[in-house]
Parts: sequence; C-alpha cells; structure tokens
Amino acid sequence: MKPILPGTPWLIAHKSMLGVNKPNKITLNGKDYVIWQNVKGEVFALNNICPHMQAPLSNGWICEERNTIVCPFHALQFDGKGRYQDGKLNNQPLAESLGLQVIGDYIWTYGGFEPKQEIPELHQKIALEYEFLGIAGEKSIQGDFLSNLLINYDFNHQNGTHRDLFQIVANKVTASEKQGYTLKVQQESTRANNSFKEILGNPVLMTIPKILKTTVEYIFPSTIVLYGKAAFGNFVQVISLYPEAEEKTKVFEVVFTQFQYPFMKSLFKKSMLKAIDTVVEQDTTAIENLYPKQQPKIKLPNEDILHYAEQLYRNW
Repeated sequence: MKPILPGTPWLIAHKSMLGVNKPNKITLNGKDYVIWQNVKGEVFALNNICPHMQAPLSNGWICEERNTIVCPFHALQFDGKGRYQDGKLNNQPLAESLGLQVIGDYIWTYGGFEPKQEIPELHQKIALEYEFLGIAGEKSIQGDFLSNLLINYDFNHQNGTHRDLFQIVANKVTASEKQGYTLKVQQESTRANNSFKEILGNPVLMTIPKILKTTVEYIFPSTIVLYGKAAFGNFVQVISLYPEAEEKTKVFEVVFTQFQYPFMKSLFKKSMLKAIDTVVEQDTTAIENLYPKQQPKIKLPNEDILHYAEQLYRNW
C-alpha cells in the first residue's frame, strides 16, 4: 500500500500494553511487526515474517535468557536487531528491525521514513503531572485513516453518536486556536436533565456536571488530548491513531487522572475506562457504516475545525 502520511511520528503503544516477554503483533502502513518488552523495560520490534520460511514471529515466544524472539515453526531465534542466533551471534541482521524511540512509557516510530515532525513533548508532560489510570478503547477500526481522524475533530457528533451514553443536548465551542499542525479548542457540553432512574441506569452520568467544560489539544495527525473535570477530579484522555492499512485504523487511549481522594481511583477506574470503551465502540459503528464520501449539502457549526484537519491531511 502507499504509506499514509510518511514522516509522522506514530505512537504505536504504551509499555503497559505489551506485558513482559510477550510477543505482540502490530500493523503499520500495511506491514506487520512483532514487538516485545523484556524485564528491564527495553522494547524491540522486528518485521513479523521469519526470514527462514515466513512464519509469523508474533506466534512464537521470548527466550528470556537470550532476549530473543523464537520462531514458532522451527524455534529459530532472533535478537532485537534481527540477527540470527544459532549458538553464536550472526552479526548480519536477517530480520528487518523497526526503528523505535521509547520515551518514558511511550513507544514511537517513524515506520522507516525520514521524520517530518518531531515527537511531541506533551505526552511526557502529562505523564509527569497526572497519575496513569489505564488503557481504554483499544480497537482496530475498519475505516480509512482520514475518516477516523475527522470524527475526532467533529464537535457535533456527540449529539447523535454518543446521545445515549452522555445525554449531551448541546455543545458549544467557546474558543479555538490554530498554529501549524497544532489546534487547541475549548468547549462546553450541556447534559440533559436526567431523572434519578436514568442516572442509576447509567452511572457515567453521575460523574458529568450539568455543563462539562473540556479542552481538546490536537497534534496533527496522530494525537488528540482531552482535558476535563468530573465529580471525582481531573482527567486526561490521550488518544492515539495510526494507519494499519488503507481501510483499517488503530486507536487506543492512555488515560490519566488527578483524583480528589485516593479511594476514588478504585471507585471510578472501571466505570471510566468502560465508558471510553463504549465511546470508541460507538465511533467504530458510525465509521464502519458510512457510505462513500460525497460533497456535504448541509453545514453545521464548528465544521471549520473539521476542514482544517482535512486540509492538513490533503496538503501533507
């Protein structure tokens, strides 16, 4: 496939997603890779195809003593640079490695292309200021990257797509600031007047104030960061997107919080991560049921934010 937005730094994983000494398969721009983390927290990634007889290395296992990936077909071993080990180290790499940049718990790659952007510093700043809560919304969506990108720049779709979950009846963008590949938007979302029965049936509503004020920071094209305040304290959702294939996009969210009281973490963690999973499922349904793109005949408020993102994509 033709690579999508070559030169982008893609956030492909958070260390907590990998486990220890466990092969994981990822796909980026049509190519499969195996990625693993050792007990020291070092991370490695190789082309997923064994250079012997093309078995998927991600179906194999990790040899902890040698820090190698073992092919499931013939138990051949390769180190993190792709060098074959048969009792002695072969200095010539046989399996292609994927260049990684590991910053804190974040794992980035340019996918073998010359960098066009620097890796954002925002992710690490958030990790230092907030407490890590967990990973949510990890999903491979059957839809092109642009469609998945634009739904995250759409400040109107929550009134329909997420109506049942959040009961948002109005959404207003109060400020926006554009600068190159970055965009910062402040919004106010008004929740419906929910009955006590409705709140009991959907506990997420207990955490949302009548008017929810949030700030969204975009770093085109791979990162969307949502800052908000709920009943339990502050939260941050770091949303990552990357293209797996022409019609397949990976999304996951790294979630952080600042709880008012320590006990609130155990009280709200499960419901908060589950709510994000539901949001991603609803977005997935919306994207996977779209008809082929046509020229819109209706214009809604704040769609200039959508058009800004699409223009950056087209001009890349």
